[in-house]
Amino acid sequence: MKWLHLHHLLALGLASAACAAWAQSSAPAAATPLDPALLARVRELAQQAAQAGVAELPGARVQLELGTLDARLRLAPCGQVQPYVPPGQRMWGRARIGLRCAQGAAWNVSLPVTVKVFAPALVLTQSLPAGTALEAAHLELKDVDVAADRSPALMQPEQALGRPLAQAMNAGDTLLRASLRTRQWFAAGDTVRLVAQGAGYSVSGEAQALGHGLEGQAVRLRTESGRIVSAMPVAPRQAEVTP
Repeated sequence: MKWLHLHHLLALGLASAACAAWAQSSAPAAATPLDPALLARVRELAQQAAQAGVAELPGARVQLELGTLDARLRLAPCGQVQPYVPPGQRMWGRARIGLRCAQGAAWNVSLPVTVKVFAPALVLTQSLPAGTALEAAHLELKDVDVAADRSPALMQPEQALGRPLAQAMNAGDTLLRASLRTRQWFAAGDTVRLVAQGAGYSVSGEAQALGHGLEGQAVRLRTESGRIVSAMPVAPRQAEVTP
């Protein structure tokens, strides 16, 4: 009986080993498609896409850092790997380049790419507490990586002067749009000067604010005739309506 039990265990062990060997032989071979020639093509494609994305920043310097594929990937051998920029992908900050097999297999993976964009932007000359209203002495222009954060870096002093900091910041920190508190140009119930502009005309009148006039956010106003309009706050007790 013991001999039969031992024989049964040995049989199971041999079967398991055979299954493991079969699974190993039938699994796709690990294939890293990132040979030097492909890496050069990926870098060139990413560089072109990144340069196109900074056309509005004259003198901006782009620096790329190619990542690596997920080590857990097991890619079947491929005769031709095609790199591409995914639709809607901006080569800015953390991005990706697609790699698809165009000959011999049917896989499609992504390679992480870090895109750094160095351009003149505002940085703080000293450490400041939250709520500080920014002055010219607090600011200077330096070349920084403006793609390092999701929030846009501020590049013109007029974008920051007089604005309070939303949080404490250190000397040398890049000033971002998110670094500043949203300005409130007027409060709900205030009488506001409403300006309507269009091609060849500009008219103005008074209206009552039906909500707080926050910078960058449309607000509803009631005109003297009782009409409700949507306008953009632009200055203290002033809003604009454009066609």
